Amino acid sequence: MRPVRHSRPGYPQAAVMPAASVRLRVPACGQPARQSRATWQHGGVTPATHSTLFPQSTDGSPHGTTPNGADAVLEGLDPEQREVATSLHGPVCVLAGAGTGKTRAITHRIAYGVRAGILQPSSVLAVTFTNRAAGEMRGRLRQLGAHGVQARTFHSAALRQLQYFWPKAIGGGMPRLIDRKIQLVADAAAALGTRLDRGELRDVTAEIEWSKVTQTVPADYPYAAAKAGRETPRDPAEIAHLYAAYEDLKRDRAVIDFEDVLLLTVAVLQDRHDIADQVRAQYQHFVVDEYQDVSPLQQRLLELWLGDRDNLCVVGDASQTIYSFTGATPDHLLDFRARHPGATVVKLVRDYRSTPQVVRLANGLLAQARGRAADHRLELVSQRPAGPEPVHTEYTDEPAEAEGAARRIRELIDAGVPAAEIAVLFRTNAQSETYEQALADAGVSYQLRGAERFFDRPEVRKAGIALRGAARFGGNDSLLDDAVDLPSQVRAVLSGEGWTSEPPAGSGAVRERWESLAALVNLAHDLAAARPAATLADFVAELDERANAQHAPTVQGVTLASLHAAKGLEWDVVFVVGVAEGMLPITYARTDEQIEEERRLLYVGVTRARERLHLSWSLSRSPGGRPNRRPSRFLDGLRPGTTATVGRSGAGAAAGIERGAVGGTPVVPRRTQRTPARCRVCGRTLTDAGEMKLMRCEDCPSDMDERLYERLREWRAVQAERSGQPDFCVFTDRTLMAIAEARPESPAELSRIPGVLSRKLRSYGPDVLAICAGQEPGEDGEDD
Repeated sequence: MRPVRHSRPGYPQAAVMPAASVRLRVPACGQPARQSRATWQHGGVTPATHSTLFPQSTDGSPHGTTPNGADAVLEGLDPEQREVATSLHGPVCVLAGAGTGKTRAITHRIAYGVRAGILQPSSVLAVTFTNRAAGEMRGRLRQLGAHGVQARTFHSAALRQLQYFWPKAIGGGMPRLIDRKIQLVADAAAALGTRLDRGELRDVTAEIEWSKVTQTVPADYPYAAAKAGRETPRDPAEIAHLYAAYEDLKRDRAVIDFEDVLLLTVAVLQDRHDIADQVRAQYQHFVVDEYQDVSPLQQRLLELWLGDRDNLCVVGDASQTIYSFTGATPDHLLDFRARHPGATVVKLVRDYRSTPQVVRLANGLLAQARGRAADHRLELVSQRPAGPEPVHTEYTDEPAEAEGAARRIRELIDAGVPAAEIAVLFRTNAQSETYEQALADAGVSYQLRGAERFFDRPEVRKAGIALRGAARFGGNDSLLDDAVDLPSQVRAVLSGEGWTSEPPAGSGAVRERWESLAALVNLAHDLAAARPAATLADFVAELDERANAQHAPTVQGVTLASLHAAKGLEWDVVFVVGVAEGMLPITYARTDEQIEEERRLLYVGVTRARERLHLSWSLSRSPGGRPNRRPSRFLDGLRPGTTATVGRSGAGAAAGIERGAVGGTPVVPRRTQRTPARCRVCGRTLTDAGEMKLMRCEDCPSDMDERLYERLREWRAVQAERSGQPDFCVFTDRTLMAIAEARPESPAELSRIPGVLSRKLRSYGPDVLAICAGQEPGEDGEDD
C-alpha cells in the first residue's frame, strides 16, 4: 500500500487514492481540536426538516391535510405501493417503472413507519441524487406528518458528516469546497504546457470526475478507461498526467471538490471505527432513490453507513439508466438479490402518468432492447383514460422541423394548453438554438432547462437584494405605499428591476430577464394563495430556502431541455425532436452498450408525456441539403408502416412481490461480454475493416455530406503535397467519408471516428473541424 502524501499536517491526499486505500492522520500531539457540536447530523446548520415550500396533499393538490394516524397514510395506495409502505424490516428492492408512483411509495413507507412508532424519525436517512428531489421528498414527508426525517443527496449527507467529524478525525480547518473544477483543470493543463480548447476542457474534466467516482487513481486511469471502453478526448496517458496535476494543484491550494467529499467521508468511516459506530448509532434505516444511478463510490459509502445491518430500501429502474458516462451503473440494483438473498422485491408497473397510447409506445421501445437491463425491463400498464395516438412527423430539414413544432405548440396554447405544460426535448444542447428562434418567431415564451441555474442568474440575484432590502426597510419605501398585499409588493419592487406587466417583444436576453422576474411574481401569487398572511419577509425566506435547495419557481413558458435534463420531470405535451439516425442513437454510440443507453434515453423522453406525444425527424440538416437521413431505428415497428428490425422474445416483468428466503441461494450475476460492431443503419454485424470504420454496411444508405467530403479531399491533397506524402497518409478515403457522415463539432467528437488517432487529431484536428463548420482552415470559429 502506498503512503498518502500530505501538504500540511492533518490534510490527507485522499482524492487521488482509491477510497479503500486512504488512511487518515489524527491531530498531532497537543494540537487542539475544535469543540464538537451537540447534533452532528445537522453539521451545525439548521436541519432541513422544516420548509415554507407550499404543502401538497397526498393526491398532489395544494393545501392538503396531514393523514390522521398511521393507517390513514396507507389510504389510496395500490397493493404494490402498500407492500412497499409496510415492508419496514430487512432489505427491500423496489423496481419501479416510469410514472408508477415510486416517490409516493417510499415517502409513505417512511411516514407509515414513523406514524406507527416503528421508525424513529431521526434514525432514518433517505438519499437521492438532486437537491430538487430531496426537497420534494422532505415536503411530502412533512405533509404526511413524518417530521425530523433526513432527506438529502449523497453529497449533502456526506458533507455534513465530514464537516462535523473533521476536527476529531483530521484536526484543523476543513479545506474549502470548490463549486466547479473546470478552472482548476485548465490551470493544471497550463502548468503542464498542455493546450485544451473549451470542448476538450469539459471532456477532460468529465474523465476526472468519472475516475474519482469509480475510485481510479491517476496511474491506473489508462487501464481503467480501456477496460470500461471509454472514448477518451485525449491520449489516456496524457489525461492521467492532467488528472495527477489537478490533484496536486488542489492540494497546494488547500481545496477539495465534490467527489473528494465522498472519498474523504469514506476514508473517515473506514479508518475510524469509533466514528463509523457513531454514524451507525444515529442512522438505523436507509432509503435510496434512483438506485440505478449509484456509482461505485456512492455504493461504498452506503455500505459503510449500513455496516452489518440490512435495514435498506432501494428504488430504481434499470430501463432509466442514462448516466453511465458519469460512472453510474445499474449493476447494484440488478445484483441486489445476489447480495441480499433474503430481500423482498416489489415491482411497480401501474403507470399513473401517461395514457395507454404513450405507454404502448414506451413498452414497444423496450421490447426491442437488448442487454442485461432489457432482461429486467418492466411492462407498464397505464391507469389513465385513453388519449390521442403519438404523432410521427417527417420534415425536409431541421429549420422546417423547428418551425413545425413551434406552429403546433402555438395551436395548443391557443386551444388552452398552458405553455408550462409543454416541453421540447432533444438529444444535444446544440439543437436548442433552432427551437429557441422558432418559438420566438411564433410568439411563444420558453425556458431553457439545464442551462444557467435560476438562482445564479444576475437578474434574480439583483431582484433578491432588492426584495431583501424592501422587506427590511419597506416602511420607508414610497414604492410600497399603494401595495396592499404580497403580490402587489413584489410587483412594485421588481418594477424597479425591469419587470413590466407585459412581456417585451421578441426573444433573447431581454425576454429571458423578463421571464425570470415574472417567475418571481408568479411565485408571490402562489405563496399568497397558500398563506394569505404571508409577508414580504416570508417571501424572501421562501426564496432563500428555494435557492439552497435549487428549487426554482416555474417559468411560464415552454420548456426546452435535453433528454438527460428532462429526467424526473413530466408535462402534458412532449415534443421529442431530432429522432433520426446519427442523433438518436448519436453518431458516436457504437457498441451495443452505448446503443442501448441511447434507446433508454429515448424511453425516458417518451415517458415524460402525460397525454400528447409528438416525435419528429428531418431528412437533412439545412434547407437544400441532401435528404439522406432516416428515422431512428428505435422507431422501427412503432411508427406506422414499419416493422421491427431487431426483436427479442419474452414479456416484461409484471407487477408483483417476491419475498426472499434468508439463507437462500444467491443469484449469480451474469457476465456481460463485448459484442462485435454493428451497422448503425440496419444493425447487422460488421466484419469488414472498411465497414467498421464507417460503422455501416457498404450498401446501407449513407448520410454523407458530399460537398463536405469534396472539401475534405481538396484540403487533404494540399496537406499531402506539403508533407510530400501520399494522400492516404493524411487520411484515407474511408476516414474522410466517416467524417463527412458524422460532421463532428468538437475534438472529442472527431476523436471518436476510427482512423483519427491522437497524433492526427493534434496535427489536423483544427483544420478538419473548421471545414466541418463551413469555415476556412485556420479560421478561428470561437465566439467568446
